[in-house]
Amino acid sequence: MKTVTLKYLEHKDHQLIGIYFEKDAGLNTALQAVAGIRWSRTHQCWHIPLHRDNYHLLTGLLQGKATVNSQPLLQHFKKQESPAHAPFPVTIVTKVPKAKALPAGIHIVNKHVLPAMQQQLQLKAYSASTIKTYLNEVQQFLQLIKANAADEFTTQRLKDYLQYCYTQLKLSENTLHSRINALKFYYEQVLKKEKLFWEIPRPKKAGQLPKVFSQDDIAAIINSVTNKKHKVMLMLAYSAGLRVSEVVEIKTFEIDSKRMTIFISNAKGKKDRVVNLSPVLLVMLREYAGEYKPAKKGYLFEGSTKGSSYSTRSLQEIIQAAKKKAGVIKPGSIHSLRHSFATHLIEKGTDITMIQKLLGHNDIKTTLRYLHTSNKDLLKIVSPLDDLNLT
Repeated sequence: MKTVTLKYLEHKDHQLIGIYFEKDAGLNTALQAVAGIRWSRTHQCWHIPLHRDNYHLLTGLLQGKATVNSQPLLQHFKKQESPAHAPFPVTIVTKVPKAKALPAGIHIVNKHVLPAMQQQLQLKAYSASTIKTYLNEVQQFLQLIKANAADEFTTQRLKDYLQYCYTQLKLSENTLHSRINALKFYYEQVLKKEKLFWEIPRPKKAGQLPKVFSQDDIAAIINSVTNKKHKVMLMLAYSAGLRVSEVVEIKTFEIDSKRMTIFISNAKGKKDRVVNLSPVLLVMLREYAGEYKPAKKGYLFEGSTKGSSYSTRSLQEIIQAAKKKAGVIKPGSIHSLRHSFATHLIEKGTDITMIQKLLGHNDIKTTLRYLHTSNKDLLKIVSPLDDLNLT
């Protein structure tokens, strides 16, 4: 487990808590989501205003993610002449920073909502992407209700609001589910109003099938890519059915050529799993490693900054450019390679429970939807049109 050291730091006339640790993408992502934390190029560390609440916020956030060494910070205050400064001040900034402005359109009566929700999400170790989504959904809710206190909303008022979202704002079923999840978190996890959402129905989701490429399409896409790094990333995504986040987060040492497996750590739902390593992919990985020389303990595919993971957005752009170059007009993203992996395995007769294990699905129902994208049984059906004696 990484060690995070907290030190006293003076920077631009401010007294701060300096946050020091060896490069770690997971810790960087967690800290980036915290309001008030900034990166200092001068000191090469993250920092946050020196305050007792911020100290407790950091230790709570890092619990389970890293070992916190706060002794250098506490030692600084033991050396202060005034006992009022030891071991930790309520607030001792010499230059009071400007208060962070409320997002546009949020009334002061609801100014506490987003900070309280963010803290609870971080303490419960939600992913950075989920935190961002939930805060954005609740922010839009707060902007609409204006001076009405969110904490006083009843079940009926929430129903009225969600009905307005559907009928007037024309939000999709998926967006409504996301907004309900975010509001439910605030009222149940922050305000502890556990029964408020019992009577609120959820919209029925549209029965959309996953977008799948044919194997010829995938071959054309991969063959159109000339950059070896980009080609290997696409091959990896398809060969093992990985999510885009899993591709960019994979470490070099997680490729096991002796057991012909790939270890996927801390994937969606904070679950680990093991998937198969394709022999064809292994050959390409060895060629890639010989050219790019990835660090043995670092990311297999580094980003533009040394020690950082590759950008998921960049990988999405790579496949779109490859599709265009290959002449593949069928809609689909990098995630369609995962869908295609599952569908093609079904068409080859692979057991559905094995596919569930490879994809890391909790519920077999999630995997069963790929039965509808497979043409394995459809090819056995003869259309009645073929029986007609047409001239």
